[in-house]
Amino acid sequence: MIASVSGTVRSLSDTSAVIEVGGVGMLVQCTPGTLARLRVGEHGSVSTSLVVREDSLTLFGFAGDDERELFELLQTATGVGPKVAQAVLATMPVREVRQAIALGEIGVLTRVPGIGRKGAERMVLDLRDRIGMLSAPSAPGAAPTPVAPVAPWRDQLLGALTGLGWSSGEADEAVAALEPMAAEAMERDGRVEVAVLLRAALRSLSR
Repeated sequence: MIASVSGTVRSLSDTSAVIEVGGVGMLVQCTPGTLARLRVGEHGSVSTSLVVREDSLTLFGFAGDDERELFELLQTATGVGPKVAQAVLATMPVREVRQAIALGEIGVLTRVPGIGRKGAERMVLDLRDRIGMLSAPSAPGAAPTPVAPVAPWRDQLLGALTGLGWSSGEADEAVAALEPMAAEAMERDGRVEVAVLLRAALRSLSR
């Protein structure tokens, strides 16, 4: 696997870049955001993923390893190929994609060209348990998220937020702010629903 390409940028187009590595020009398919970071004649570096097909070898480039890893994970969902996965990353930042999948935000995912409602629902179903955070119920009538006692909910929420890309400090502050909400839930219902707290934390951090 070619995990990265680094060298002089020889040319740029609307969808790709040619980066010279050891005298060989590597054609790399990139999102607009990645291309905007490159300049012709200057040194450029991108994380890459090589997609092998019977009739082609296509190198896709990304601004960082997190984008590349998400690109590869997206393709494990039913019906998602490299072009659709690239379109997802061209439409939304990594953090927003991870959040949409983890929380089952179908409307957000359908903003991506080529993804309809059924495709978004399938993506959530296939990926939510592997996206790196605790998820919420995917649809009305679905089984509720398992409830954790007081001690575990804090660790689970911290892990979910850092898995989404927030720093440990930001996650700690958000969780600390939700202590009263968690205490109220315990007093009222005798349980803490992590999915509810996660939504509240994300709303607070996104302000």
